[in-house]
Amino acid sequence: MPTPQFITGNAEKKLAVVLPIKEYNKLIEELEDLEDVREFDKAMSKKQEFIPLEQVIEEIEKSRKKKQQKRFS
Repeated sequence: MPTPQFITGNAEKKLAVVLPIKEYNKLIEELEDLEDVREFDKAMSKKQEFIPLEQVIEEIEKSRKKKQQKRFS
């Protein structure tokens, strides 16, 4: 891994870093993976209620029919 280069300001205070694009892309990918893991963990920590597929389809169909009736009323 190449050594990052720092852009400094007064008193050698680090202001920014310069990375090769390949290293930058690798870091971004790892951050996105970490975010996915955190979102998964958050979702799994909540109490989940599952609805049978047949019930979901029935509710969607009822909703569609109501919308169609409103359009034609």
